[in-house]
Amino acid sequence: MRSEPKERLDPRAKTLWRLSGFLEMLPVVAAGLGLGWAVARYGDQPLAVAAVPVLATLAVAFVNALVLPELRWRRWRYEIREGEVDLQHGVLWVVRTLVPFARIQHVDTRSGPLQRRFGLATVVFYTAAGPNRIPELSAPVAAEVRERIAALTRERDEL
Repeated sequence: MRSEPKERLDPRAKTLWRLSGFLEMLPVVAAGLGLGWAVARYGDQPLAVAAVPVLATLAVAFVNALVLPELRWRRWRYEIREGEVDLQHGVLWVVRTLVPFARIQHVDTRSGPLQRRFGLATVVFYTAAGPNRIPELSAPVAAEVRERIAALTRERDEL
């Protein structure tokens, strides 16, 4: 059995994921507030019943923005080995992916606006089955990882 991959994502990934989680939850919290207001205004229910959708959406937002980023970061690992890229991620269900260099067609880096703000980038490498990602690496590390995967892929092609 193979050992767990050794490399971790940049710690700034947690902050980026917290911010993204907060932004993703804004419409959900607004819907919960609207539903709570509608129940309080038009429903013939006690105020405690109207508070349920508000509290529920706030609880989900809290988990999504504060708890899950930490868990995601702890689980996300990668390693570039001699003949493959080893990826491991997931919170409840842990996914382990081994991608042989012989299957990699090309590799690139991507960086969205929030990633650039935090100095992060994602390495994406493609196989016939689709893309695989190593997210939230510091931009210099992402460039190194991209170049290393590309070089090892070229070595395999030359054999």
